[in-house]
Amino acid sequence: MTINQKQDRIIEEMSDLDDWMDRYAYIIDLGNQLPAIDESLKTPDRLIDGCQSRVWLDAQLTPEGKLVFTADSDAIIVKGIISMLIDVLSGQTPQDILDADLYFIDKIGLAEHLSPTRSNGLLSMVKQIKAYALAFSHRAS
Repeated sequence: MTINQKQDRIIEEMSDLDDWMDRYAYIIDLGNQLPAIDESLKTPDRLIDGCQSRVWLDAQLTPEGKLVFTADSDAIIVKGIISMLIDVLSGQTPQDILDADLYFIDKIGLAEHLSPTRSNGLLSMVKQIKAYALAFSHRAS
């Protein structure tokens, strides 16, 4: 599934939810479904700078040249947000991640319904994912 197909699926799923309390519950549920990150990966170098809560993000390059992300957070909403980002971007090539326009964030109204500190954290998560993609794209070339 492409990045845009995954984004469109999230937009469709969220459009079925009438209010933001339901959408927050959906995001929390996604966070609860996020596979646990190995405790050995919860290191300071994997913490995302700019997040109010603690968010660990790890990336591995598969032999097929795809990036696979794992993450965790100590905040339930943030865990749901990183879960959505991983759902959309994990399993894609570094170049596809670098070229991605993450339009689902605006389409579902996520950024406008987060506190300023959570919005900054969201931007930091996207920035870190793209930084991993950039680093791995240089390794592959």
